[in-house]
Amino acid sequence: MKDISTSEDVELLVKTFYKKVVEDELLAPHFAGIDFEAHFPRMIAFWEFILLDKEGFKGNVFDKHTHLKIDETHFKQWLFYFHETVNQLFEGEKAIFAKQRADLLGFTFQSKLKNINDIK
Repeated sequence: MKDISTSEDVELLVKTFYKKVVEDELLAPHFAGIDFEAHFPRMIAFWEFILLDKEGFKGNVFDKHTHLKIDETHFKQWLFYFHETVNQLFEGEKAIFAKQRADLLGFTFQSKLKNINDIK
């Protein structure tokens, strides 16, 4: 297997990962109604920025997710699929980095959402 090194690799990762997410009975309801074909370019640009240092992504990822009613169980499942997808498709430094960044994002989102919900 090869490492993540191109935009095509990132696209494969994102699309393969979200195919699993939308088929999962715990996670799927949170993604109902999302036009993935319209949203994929933004998600791919985000991960290209993270993994390939590619310019072009602008915005606040967290703010778009504050309305979701998700908890630790959802984050664990999301991370399970992300790690599984990376491990099925890639190996190497960028693949390891992708999983580390996903872990960090999951922890950060979960912590921020908990703080928001505790304030309400």
